[in-house]
Amino acid sequence: MKRNIYSKDIILVLTATFFYMSSPMLVTPLITGFTESIGASAAVMGFVGGLMNLCSLICRPLAGNLADRLSKYRVSLIGAVFMSIACAGYILALNEAVVVAARIINGIGFACCSVCMATWMSNMLPKEKIGSGMGVYGTMNALGMAVAPAIGVSVYQRFGYRTAFCIALVFSIAIIIAIQFIKDKGNPVQKETAGNTELVKENSGKPHLQLVDVKVLPIAFIIMLFAIPYCATQSFLVTYAEVQDLPVTVSMFFPTYAIVLIILRLTLRNLFDKLPFRVFLLSSCICELLAIVLLAGMRNNIMMMMASVFLAGGYGIMSSVCQSTAMLLAGKEKRGLANSTYYIGLDLGMTLGPMIGGALYGGVDIRLFYPVLTVTMPLAGVVYLVFGKRLKGSLLSM
Repeated sequence: MKRNIYSKDIILVLTATFFYMSSPMLVTPLITGFTESIGASAAVMGFVGGLMNLCSLICRPLAGNLADRLSKYRVSLIGAVFMSIACAGYILALNEAVVVAARIINGIGFACCSVCMATWMSNMLPKEKIGSGMGVYGTMNALGMAVAPAIGVSVYQRFGYRTAFCIALVFSIAIIIAIQFIKDKGNPVQKETAGNTELVKENSGKPHLQLVDVKVLPIAFIIMLFAIPYCATQSFLVTYAEVQDLPVTVSMFFPTYAIVLIILRLTLRNLFDKLPFRVFLLSSCICELLAIVLLAGMRNNIMMMMASVFLAGGYGIMSSVCQSTAMLLAGKEKRGLANSTYYIGLDLGMTLGPMIGGALYGGVDIRLFYPVLTVTMPLAGVVYLVFGKRLKGSLLSM
């Protein structure tokens, strides 16, 4: 029986997805400045800025296992409650210790929601629509990443940090409200064995905790390599332009990226289910290389905007393709673990990008910043060449 990709349950999951992404994305551009405003040092500011992603990275394997053993509704609810508590902590914080605690709680909640929402969505989709469905899911993520920071900065400039954090709290509470109306609670997938239906277990008959899905690791490496240049750009584009005194309006870069990405994902959504992984990998590698070359030679807004367009065709498209491929590589009963493995690669890219960017900024001529980053795309190709046959074989056996 064919399932409608735009059913009420799927629309509600997409709505909750927008809110779970919007809440932390609203806080992200403000949290370091807020921490400084309550007396924190520069070192603590940087620590607070990266703490949520670090906690998410650590918690994702546990969240992935929980998503395969408990209902997606329950784990998403836990995540949304944690995110709400974190936002309340930001609002009430009087010192940096409270902010640090809130960031840890936010990281745990974000890990639960990010793994669960994607797994929940993928389990509602028929296999032949996972690519296009997860493309729409990625569009909601991109929309949250584009809209929320703009809202947060605007509210902060008019009313202050704590009022902006109240908006983030509203977003977190909206997740809790939205998921209450989803009929399909995403209960653990069952399989048939010898005529009996039972929860999926290891050969021992006991549930087994797995940290990663080995089949998905090549995909995790590939998305990590695509994320490194993007996240290095995210962290250092302003400084890169200022050091070279470039006549560009950097604030236009990421809104342009988000708009182009939304258009691309909606336009290509049906092709995600029809074209093989290697086609997207090759085209996205070319796009990301072009983006890096344009940023390396950037002299005006036109070159900068073209770089944002190609970056959307590179990292932006591959983030959706890699996530849907990870879902297909795993059995339906292990999509939570597969999704958490994908996010481990993404989190590593988001962590390594700024770190590598900082090392390049402090250690080489600024003109070499982007040329050095071009090495990531050939490395992504090498990963596919090494594991491509295994990936293809796993997909064909599904």
